[in-house]
Amino acid sequence: MAGRLVDIVTKRLLSLPEAFDRLEAGKMATLLAPAVEEAIHNECGHYCAMALKPFLPMVLTRLVTSLQGEIEDVLDLRSVVLSAFVRDKEVLVALFQKVGRVELNFLVESGLGFGALLGLGQMAVWARKPYSWTLPVAGALVGYVTNWIAIKLLFEPAEPIECGPFTIQGLFESRQPAVSDEFGSFMETRVLSSTKLLEALASGGDGGDLYAFLRRQLPYPFPSSVLTAAVKALRTAATNPDKYPELHSYVKERLDIEDTLSSRLKLLSPIDFEDLLHPVFQEDEMTLIVVGGVLGAITGGMQTKLGWGGAPAVARARSIFTLFFTAASSAIFFMVKEREILEDELEEEVPVVVVPKLARRNTVVIVKIDQL
Repeated sequence: MAGRLVDIVTKRLLSLPEAFDRLEAGKMATLLAPAVEEAIHNECGHYCAMALKPFLPMVLTRLVTSLQGEIEDVLDLRSVVLSAFVRDKEVLVALFQKVGRVELNFLVESGLGFGALLGLGQMAVWARKPYSWTLPVAGALVGYVTNWIAIKLLFEPAEPIECGPFTIQGLFESRQPAVSDEFGSFMETRVLSSTKLLEALASGGDGGDLYAFLRRQLPYPFPSSVLTAAVKALRTAATNPDKYPELHSYVKERLDIEDTLSSRLKLLSPIDFEDLLHPVFQEDEMTLIVVGGVLGAITGGMQTKLGWGGAPAVARARSIFTLFFTAASSAIFFMVKEREILEDELEEEVPVVVVPKLARRNTVVIVKIDQL
């Protein structure tokens, strides 16, 4: 799952040479100079730092320019993205909870509608065949079919299908613009931030790719201690954004990771875009469907236990209690769920005044307003 996502990001959405080519070498040299000068002072001494200071801007400008041409040899973008997901599983989970929250909510909440409709058929079967096995078997079938339909509606059809004044499309594909924006924002903040990219660039110390690059650009007899200091300087600047805010702000602005990922995701075909989230469901799709069937069977068994057999008055009272308990539980669940969604939306709102959200939610049918 993580590997497929990494391939999409590194092979189809983001190009390191293109992104780093947006950096102005002279500007980067100016922003890096204080950190490099301090590191040289600490590693090589005061006199060495004073001797190199007049040449530092010119040397750094030349190094940044050369680095832009060799960035793929020094920085492994695939490793950066993959390590973020593998090292911290919460990052991957948080990503799909953010970009797929509507789909995940739909998968949960659709059980109420589909379950109610299929439950009518379950009632009809029970009325004709009131046996002890009727409700468990019918419940298993209802739970299985309900989850199967919900998963299908998330991603199918991938391509929009015109049906009179309506366009029918999978829920996830229909949200491609919104998901693209959320994905770009998340990746820039949690995975490809200026801190993580600069830190990855300086990884490895004296045995890293950056040190090897510097040695190629500044061969012997240039002191190794100065090269070591330069690598440490970049790592220090990367891990201390509060101390070097202008550097991080400039790198974030010029690399423009969020807008780059967002705009290119929007250009993907619906089928290619589906690969962003569908693999998450594909790996556990059958598990979700089977669990729905098992829970349906258990529920049917409980309904049978509460409402089947005994005197008519007792059976009627048990049935009423079952319906009331089920309805009350569902109502409480959805009220709590909606409250959590509202709290999340309020936390993300920047303006003080909350504007009512009028856009449709959880639908797979888009009405063409201009044709109505």
